[in-house]
Parts: sequence; structure tokens; C-alpha cells
Amino acid sequence: MSHKHLNLFTDGGSRGNPGPGACGYIIKTDDGKIIDSGNKYLGECTNNQAEYQGLILGLSKVKEMNTEALSVFMDSELIIKQLLREYKVKDKILATLFVKAWNLGLDFKKTDFKHVARELNKEADAEVNKALDQQNLA
Repeated sequence: MSHKHLNLFTDGGSRGNPGPGACGYIIKTDDGKIIDSGNKYLGECTNNQAEYQGLILGLSKVKEMNTEALSVFMDSELIIKQLLREYKVKDKILATLFVKAWNLGLDFKKTDFKHVARELNKEADAEVNKALDQQNLA
């Protein structure tokens, strides 16, 4: 099913910073219905690297859904300000991840990046923790 507009919530984190990291995403329709979610264990990384990986993972999934417009919500103020071009990306690893995310965002007619409080991103955060907790069980 195709949607004109979707909402993507992404998150990433590492336990230790740097440490074992993971990312997650939630894709919702405008009426709040979750249509997809997922997570990925990343191994050793920083919080910011994990945040970008969550964004890239989520954008890749939304791209498969043939939507025209997308609103992206993240609780990482740094990443959002970099995507809005308010902050420069100085770290080389983050710069590579920024370019990947930026290029994926260009696949949509309209992409909005919005910072949200952590409390409004709990579902994506739960995906991150699910991936980290599953890794600890292995």
C-alpha cells in the first residue's frame, strides 16, 4: 500500500559511548498507525554514529514504501541540526553517515527533519534497547 506521507521515528545509542551500539526505527501513518518497525545491532560505535545508522536504516525502509513525503523525528539535537545545516559535520565517520542519510532523504519529494523530546521517541528507543538486550543474551 502506498502513502503520500509517512512519519519516521529513529533512534540510536551505545552503552558506554563508545560501546556496544544499536539503532531502531518506527514508521507511522499520519493517523499514528505503526506500519513498520525494526532494529539493528551495530557493534562498537558512538551514540552519534548509532543515531545516524538508525536514520539510514529507517530512510531505507521508507524508500521501499514509495511514499512522496516524509517527516523524520529524532531526539538527537546534534543530528537534526546537522541535517538542517545549522551545524557543520566535523567528524569524518559522521560525515560519511551524513552523506548517506542526506542522499536517502533526496529520494522523497519532501523530507522534513524535526527534533523531538525523548519522551516522544520512546517506541524507537525501545527498538534500540531490544537489539542491545538480544545481543547480550547471545
